[in-house]
Amino acid sequence: MGTAKKDVLDAVGPRLRELRRRRGLTLAELAERTGINGSTLSRLEGGARKPTLELLLPLAEVYAVPLDELVGAPRTGDPRIHIQPITRDGMTYVPLSRPGGVQAHKLLIPPRPGTEPELKTHAGFEWVYVLAGRLRLILGEQRLALKAGEAAEFDTHVPHWLGAEGDRPVELLVLFGHQGERAHLKARTD
Repeated sequence: MGTAKKDVLDAVGPRLRELRRRRGLTLAELAERTGINGSTLSRLEGGARKPTLELLLPLAEVYAVPLDELVGAPRTGDPRIHIQPITRDGMTYVPLSRPGGVQAHKLLIPPRPGTEPELKTHAGFEWVYVLAGRLRLILGEQRLALKAGEAAEFDTHVPHWLGAEGDRPVELLVLFGHQGERAHLKARTD
């Protein structure tokens, strides 16, 4: 086997482990969703088991990523992003970039009247741009309202909360690094 092919195959396990961790899944949860034995998944992630289509296809389906992304296949020149919206806590995140580095998402937040804001903190830095509607941003002790065309950036170590202002949804463009993506998009088990 050529060195390039071996390098690609050797990188599959760590890539699969990272995808699982990003989704906040345990090996047992992944085994249940894919029908693949947990021991097999562990060996695949650790590089002790060679990846096969039989193993990779259910993983690609669960992770909602193209098969070529699982194996790190070279790009074919198609610059399009395969959009797979993710809904968490009533908000819809639409990925606008490929995994790795700074992540861009379109975020749709519906109005949630009567909902008490729950401020969160996590590692990272966040940048938001309001595309439509009005954003209610709580950042530490500050309470701000941003309208379409306004932007804000902040250190996410500061307690923060984003919501729709009024009775209409707000549509945002959000940029955050890997730590921010994990905090916002990790799978919930509750």
